[in-house]
Amino acid sequence: MKVAVLGAGAWGTALAAHLGERHDTVLWARDAALVEALARDRRNTAYLPSAALPDELRYEPDLATAIRHASGDDALVVVATPVAGLRTTCETMRDEVGVPSNLIWLCKGFEQATSLMPHQVVHAVLGAHPSCGALSGPSFAREVAAHLPVALTIASASEVCRARTVEAFHAGAMRIYTGDDVVGVEVGGAVKNVLAIATGISDGLQLGLNARAALVTRGLAEMTRLGVAIGGHAETFMGLTGIGDLILTATGDLSRNRTVGLELAKGRTLADILGSLGHVAEGVRCAQGVAAVARAHHVEMPITETVCAVLFDGLPPAEAVDALLRRDARAEGAAAS
Repeated sequence: MKVAVLGAGAWGTALAAHLGERHDTVLWARDAALVEALARDRRNTAYLPSAALPDELRYEPDLATAIRHASGDDALVVVATPVAGLRTTCETMRDEVGVPSNLIWLCKGFEQATSLMPHQVVHAVLGAHPSCGALSGPSFAREVAAHLPVALTIASASEVCRARTVEAFHAGAMRIYTGDDVVGVEVGGAVKNVLAIATGISDGLQLGLNARAALVTRGLAEMTRLGVAIGGHAETFMGLTGIGDLILTATGDLSRNRTVGLELAKGRTLADILGSLGHVAEGVRCAQGVAAVARAHHVEMPITETVCAVLFDGLPPAEAVDALLRRDARAEGAAAS
């Protein structure tokens, strides 16, 4: 099977390494110097230095060439850019190559300028693609690259897309589940990053495990309310791409979004944190988009709104927690946290 992975960050590199062991796989990177280093060293020292890359994996600096490699019916194009790069990547497909037969994306979040979900961005650029979907789930790149067990979900309305994705990825320590709730999967992937920042703040302030459990649980309620309001299925949020990904991102020490929260609790500025992080923290990029979509659909998301206030309005973390604690009591199943 021919596969093209577009994006050589940590996650794209880890999945390309997994794919390269079984399939004719090309990994594209925007930076020609990075491509040269990958081919020479068989290691991504910038984003995933712990992982040795398979000899069979090939590297490509030209985006159009990489897309053409996997444009056939029995092939798969995997967009591994952040949400910020999804639109321009799809525009290159449309303008220079043509739409590939099977297309999936890994990015989690809302487009910052438009508050669109990834599948909406793809539709806006490529039209109604017949075989496309989102691959998501609780996963840290470093563990996948180390061949540790992981379970992911491919969400697509296309049976062909789901089958191609399973054929490509389901092997070794990686298990792939299938579903058709693209909206639910994408909402879970976006909101969990924002909630991980909240949990990091709580842990950084040493508020205890009880507080962490409350934030994760009430955060899941926020995520589910928003997802259902915009067309997702409630049961999706009890699966891998909902509660599973939320638990991992909110509590795992490898979580960049959790790290942002921990550092905010120490009093560091957001600019300083992001400057030293070295990787994208999607929760920062999409927090305002999540809040905007929630307001547009009249969905209360107090934890998300509070995270936005800390990130962008200068609300001190301790005051943010106090504001949440002072909210009125209500029944657990009520419409707001």
